[in-house]
Amino acid sequence: MEVLEAVDRVNNRQKSLLVEKVMKHFGRDLSGLKFAVWGLSFKPKTDDMREAPSLRIIDQLIAAGATVCAYDPVAMEVAAPMLPASTLLTGTAEAAVQNADALLLLTEWPEFRMPDFTALKAQMAQPVIFDGRNIYAADDMRKLGYTYYGIGLGE
Repeated sequence: MEVLEAVDRVNNRQKSLLVEKVMKHFGRDLSGLKFAVWGLSFKPKTDDMREAPSLRIIDQLIAAGATVCAYDPVAMEVAAPMLPASTLLTGTAEAAVQNADALLLLTEWPEFRMPDFTALKAQMAQPVIFDGRNIYAADDMRKLGYTYYGIGLGE
């Protein structure tokens, strides 16, 4: 039983890690900031929301005063009743990032792998990406003018 409890603690810690990076960058009070979330489901190509990191991450962002706009190709309908009522769900990934201060990538859907980063940057208020799945190359993102945070990359 102790092993399962330890695994549970590690999993919960991982879910908070991205929000800690957000707060390290923007400060603990996120009032007036808008965050785009790409990916709500636990994994790509499903609407499975069991243990989905997005639930805890969005809760924490909103609790800190942020506005959250989220998009998922499949899980929107299933996720909606599980999310805080103030979460804005958008019809496209592009709509979610409109005027966002940062993008949080939480599920590695194929359509999120190669967006038009130049157009994306032009739509955002600030070119900041928190990549919870490490699908983008940090050096490439920085060369494109993004402030980039991955998981386990030492930032």
